[in-house]
Order: sequence, then C-alpha cells, then structure tokens
Amino acid sequence: MLYTLLRPLLFKLDPEFAHRITFSALENAKKLRLFKSTPIACQPRTIMGLDFPNPVGLAAGLDKDGEHLDALAALGFGFLEIGTVTPRPQPGNPPPRIFRVPQANAVINRLGFNNQGVDRLIENIQRSGYQGILGINIGKNFDTPLEKATDDYLTGLRKVYRYASYVTVNISSPNTQNLRQLQAADALDQLLGQLKSEQIKLTQAHGKYVPIVIKIAPDLESAQIESIAALLMEHQIDGVIATNTTISRLGIEHLPVAQESGGLSGAPLTQRATAVIQQLHYLLQGAVPIIGVGGIMSVDDAQNKLRAGASLIQLYTGLIYHGPDLVRKIAQAICTDQSQHSLAY
Repeated sequence: MLYTLLRPLLFKLDPEFAHRITFSALENAKKLRLFKSTPIACQPRTIMGLDFPNPVGLAAGLDKDGEHLDALAALGFGFLEIGTVTPRPQPGNPPPRIFRVPQANAVINRLGFNNQGVDRLIENIQRSGYQGILGINIGKNFDTPLEKATDDYLTGLRKVYRYASYVTVNISSPNTQNLRQLQAADALDQLLGQLKSEQIKLTQAHGKYVPIVIKIAPDLESAQIESIAALLMEHQIDGVIATNTTISRLGIEHLPVAQESGGLSGAPLTQRATAVIQQLHYLLQGAVPIIGVGGIMSVDDAQNKLRAGASLIQLYTGLIYHGPDLVRKIAQAICTDQSQHSLAY
C-alpha cells in the first residue's frame, strides 16, 4: 500500500534517479527491520541440483553490481540473480536510456550492460551477508569483437564460479550491438561447447558443480527455438531462461515513447514470453529446466508461466509497477495452488 502511494511521485522522477531512491529506501527499511529477513518457504523445489525455498526470483538487471543483496533478500525472494556483469567496467549507453510506458505497464531500456565490472561485483558479494541461492548473469563488453565474445564469457565464468549458485550466460540483450547473433546455431554450438568444457575444469578445481543457464530472446522464430533447444540438450546445459526483453512494439505502436530503441519489458511481453516457454517445454521434455521471466505483473501471470512449463519464475518490471509486495503475493498464491507441485531435475 505504501508503494502505491509513492509510485506517482517516483514516476515523476527520472527513471534511473528513481531507481537509486527506491534502493536507498529499501536499504533503510532493511536496517529498520520493516521486512522479514527470510525467504517465504512455500512450494520448495529442487532444480539444477539447487534447493529453492520458493520459485519466485529476482531477474537480472535490477541489481547489476550486487550492491543490495541483503535488502532484496528481505523481500521474500526464493533466489536472486544479479548482473549482467562484464569482465571490465563500462558505462553503458548514453542517457536517456530508460523510458516508462505507464499506459501499457511497460518499460523500454537501452542501458547496454552498464556495470562496475566483475571484480567489483565479487567484492560486493563478499561484503554481503546473503546466504541464499545466487545467480550471476555474465555478458561481454561492448567493445569486444563478436568473434572474441567467448573469451569474455569464459573470463566471467571463471571469476564468478566460486561465488555463484548458478551462472547465466546472457546472449539475448538487444542493447549490445550484434549480441543476439550468438543465438545462431553455429555460434551457439561453439559457445556452449567451450562453456561446458570450462565448467568441467572449474568443477574439478573448486570441488563444486555450478550450473550454467542460457538466457534467450523472445523474438526468435520457431525454427530458431528448435535449434536452441537441441543444442541445450546436446551440450547438457543446466537450464534456460525465457525470456529477455523484446524489440517488438506490437500493441503499443501508438504510445508516445514506443519508438525509442531498446528492449521492451512488462505487460506487452507477457504472452510472447509465455509462448516461448510453452514451445521450449514441448521440445525439451523435462531434459532442461526453464526459468520463466517476461511480463509477470500479477499472480495470474506467474501461475500461467508455471503452467506453461517453467519450473521457476523471475520478476523485474512487475516490481516497478506494483512494488515489492508483489513477491509475497505471488509466492503465497503459488503456495496455496495445489496444481503447482514441486519439480526436480
């Protein structure tokens, strides 16, 4: 209810400034113990060998540098994903680079992997007291040529391996030039092969197995999804996140900022992302678990993602429009929905 009162004020501010203000308020609320410090324990499930206390997670992008792990954990998430982080710090694209579309409950962003680099992210993790499941989302630097992108991903994987519960490989952001070309069959085959080989070496070196997850776009053709699904199984990749933001503006073309470049998230993405989950679920037949994200703005949206075949879900834009209470609402609704039983992979 408090967020409902504050949202009109926040929406009058520049989106990135409002983001910083919101996190400052969240940190203060955590210090004052206005939130419980433990995740909601309902519908626990074992996915990728990890025990999730509930299936509601934070999507990458909200806390790129892992600066607010303890405060975010207090909201009741079953797991957190931070990043996207790159080997070297980079400022991202020039502002303005975030645009709210309130008429459609949506956001357009072209941030471009703005982050302080993987070493700073690791320092932030080490300073935090967070003990829950932590996904770390890795990407390539904007000035790394596409033919050398694998080097950046391997660097990221090596550096975060010790600290991650799972590692997400982001090859689907529309805001780094040509990045999505890595989803093409030949490029993806080569990337997955090298990542899997490195995972085996790191498992031996660190004495623990850290799952690798691939995050894909919602704008793929059916044949491309089929190719990706086949490669995920061939290389024994541990999970897939469906989906990233969309470059489509279908349904919002008439709105004031709709033609701004960048990835669209929120309500216009809901059905598109769910359709990709459904196709992946059919193709993968349980061989690779799916994390569903994209346009989860309500309890119904979350449950539809799970019924479409997702084992876990993640929130981002829904938090901007409906506030942190959305986490508990969804987790508690899933808890009472007997059709959502625990899954194991």
